[in-house]
Amino acid sequence: MALHFIADLHLEPRRPVLTGVMQRYLAGPARAAEALYILGDLFEYWVGDDGGLRTHADTVAGIRRLADQGVPVYFMRGNRDFAVGNAFADAAGLTLLEDPATLDFDGRRVVLSHGDRLCTDDLAHQRFRARYTDPDWLDRMLALPLWQRQWIARYARWRSRLRGRRSNPEIMDVNRQTVRAFMAERETRLLIHGHTHRPADHELTVDGENAHRLVLADWRQDHGEVLTLDNSGWERHPLI
Repeated sequence: MALHFIADLHLEPRRPVLTGVMQRYLAGPARAAEALYILGDLFEYWVGDDGGLRTHADTVAGIRRLADQGVPVYFMRGNRDFAVGNAFADAAGLTLLEDPATLDFDGRRVVLSHGDRLCTDDLAHQRFRARYTDPDWLDRMLALPLWQRQWIARYARWRSRLRGRRSNPEIMDVNRQTVRAFMAERETRLLIHGHTHRPADHELTVDGENAHRLVLADWRQDHGEVLTLDNSGWERHPLI
């Protein structure tokens, strides 16, 4: 059996076809997983469990069915769904993970992250990350009326798309020195993350040893991708 990893689905009501891809994955290939790890940005935005559970009821129910069938599901918050809370975890039957998280698999120390913490050249995003990872800031945000949070999220999404068109794409990718220091500090030679929307298998050297950085694919239009890891290595599987 293999571990499954996905990230950056950015599910939202206006993309029902992509939600359908997720539903088919949960009802099919995911049932063969030893465990499923969702490494952030499952949703385009999540302004609190009070609104998100209704908006994404089908996805939550699909994850719950998978968990009830005996497949452990783990969720790491991303920069789009940082407001996911315990009510979501309870409804979906999953376990929340801190970023970063470490697991031992087949004698190998594997570190998991959403990935935005590694994009240290993107100063604007790092300022935002400092806010959304601050529990006091999050409490103040969740205290706002639901309609106001939804308006803020839509505005932030518009600003993000605009900034993405104007920014140097390289600035929005990971910083290589940051990656090496991050992996060395956590004594790992295998890092799995998302966020950058640049799926690839990177080879690098950490403290003189060969290492790998696996970037998860973002899901687009009507297709997705899952990365599997077993004792023979890793493999990418397209989903439609």
